[in-house]
Amino acid sequence: MNGMTETMEELKLIVFQLVDKEYAIPVNQVRSIEKLEHITRVPSTPSYVKGVINLRGLVTPIIDLRSRFDLTSTASTDNTRVIIVGLEDKEVGLIVDAANDVLDVPKEMIEPSPEVVGIVEAEYIAGVVKQNKRLLILLHLDKILQSI
Repeated sequence: MNGMTETMEELKLIVFQLVDKEYAIPVNQVRSIEKLEHITRVPSTPSYVKGVINLRGLVTPIIDLRSRFDLTSTASTDNTRVIIVGLEDKEVGLIVDAANDVLDVPKEMIEPSPEVVGIVEAEYIAGVVKQNKRLLILLHLDKILQSI
């Protein structure tokens, strides 16, 4: 290791799983990670909005990221988590298959998202991080939360 590592700006990411891919969002946008609780359905919302939960007195909308990205839905498991994210004045929960870990990634390791044809979530991708054998897809939360 040379002495340059101190100058590299790092981004702290929460890594989570959806189907067979790993996604990441900046830690500073994450309020908490919760186990899946009872979700109250809300009529006339988009299909990917599963409903709301009462989280410490706050009514928080819950989005199923699988259905937001048009991925196959599965029943929740013991690993299913709700990542509570905050953007401006909105708090929203994202249902994910598992919350894997927290990583520090040097900003220069973030590459622009590849032009992948046929990926539904392409418009939601802020970039990708290749680390060791992992490929993390960095998400644009504001785009995912639009229209909620």
